Amino acid sequence: MKRLSGLSREVRQYAIVTGNYWAFTLTDGALRMLVVLHFHSLGYSPLQIASLFLFYEFFGIVTNLVGGYLGARLGLNRTMNIGLVLQVVALLMLVVPADWLTVVWVMAAQALSGIAKDLNKMSAKSAIKQLISGDQQGALYRWIALLTGSKNALKGVGFFMGGALLAWLGFRYSVLAMAIALSLVWIGSLVWLKKDLGRAKGKPKFHEMLSKSRGVNVLSAARLFLFAARDVWFVVALPVYLSSELNWDFWQVGGFLALWVIAYGIVQSQAPMITGSRAGRIPDGRSALRWALALTAFPALIALTLSSGFPVETVLVVGLLAFGALFAVNSSLHSYLIVSYAREEGASLDVGFYYMSNAGGRLLGTLLSGWMYQAHGLAACLWISTAFLALAAIISVALPRHQKPTAHPI
Repeated sequence: MKRLSGLSREVRQYAIVTGNYWAFTLTDGALRMLVVLHFHSLGYSPLQIASLFLFYEFFGIVTNLVGGYLGARLGLNRTMNIGLVLQVVALLMLVVPADWLTVVWVMAAQALSGIAKDLNKMSAKSAIKQLISGDQQGALYRWIALLTGSKNALKGVGFFMGGALLAWLGFRYSVLAMAIALSLVWIGSLVWLKKDLGRAKGKPKFHEMLSKSRGVNVLSAARLFLFAARDVWFVVALPVYLSSELNWDFWQVGGFLALWVIAYGIVQSQAPMITGSRAGRIPDGRSALRWALALTAFPALIALTLSSGFPVETVLVVGLLAFGALFAVNSSLHSYLIVSYAREEGASLDVGFYYMSNAGGRLLGTLLSGWMYQAHGLAACLWISTAFLALAAIISVALPRHQKPTAHPI
């Protein structure tokens, strides 16, 4: 605590924002794995499991659009704290007798969780724009990569935690334990997070929620297809396939996906080194295009190899690791570019609009993941992923370029 008090006010605030984001991410990843595995064990079909997340993703679209506006008017501290308390309520909604856990009830709880997640994420990403000056693009890229990578690594820990808690405590008590822990984080955030973080000096108008920036609009469209390409086979199809076709148990499915997301987060945090920013190359639209093109081939290769007689487990493990590494760099590049493109005053408006597209891609991918897997199997999901990645690459052609990329010291 003594060392923390010696840091600057901005760094202390960023540490609180990051701690909130990390704690929320753990519960979000664990809850996702708990719901998928628990309801699959109850006999729900892949399409029914996907439908449980329908409102989670749909309300993420609405929340990102409206949340950016609220963040600019009310302050990012308030939107972050609202996100934390809504997640607590969503968790408590699932601490009910088993007979109450109908599809509609779980969808409603997931809707609250989706609102909470995107308020929290929008607040954390927008806060960085307030703490790093606009001429320090190298520093901004590294901070964004660190926040995004650490979040996804912790989400992987959350996946593992969800599978472990389900096997140890069961569904109900696992959710209750997470609600209690997150309540303590929320109380701490109410006390320590400053009141004016990210609030715009002038009151933004409601119509300003829609971005007028060409760069933001193009990047948002590319982001939609990028995340639809991931979730169309990762969210429902892959865990159900591992459980039903390869007979993996809860520990194996949760553990494997957890390790994948942890490794994915580590690669994200190292994206500035991988893409060469430390050597003076700050990424721009050309970087996003090149990395999207490199990623496009991998789902197709996995689909082709699955039908070629190679051991299925080996193909999935190796293919998923390669896909995850390239996807991590793509995602980190996008996360940097949106904060870089966002306006200085009221950055949460542009960030919220961008993450609305992100949520739209997740919604599209989640729905197709359950439907296509149930109708046509995992290979069909992988081919759709390939098509979506090709669209993301085509859209990325129109992203803005830097004339003379230069690095800036922290």
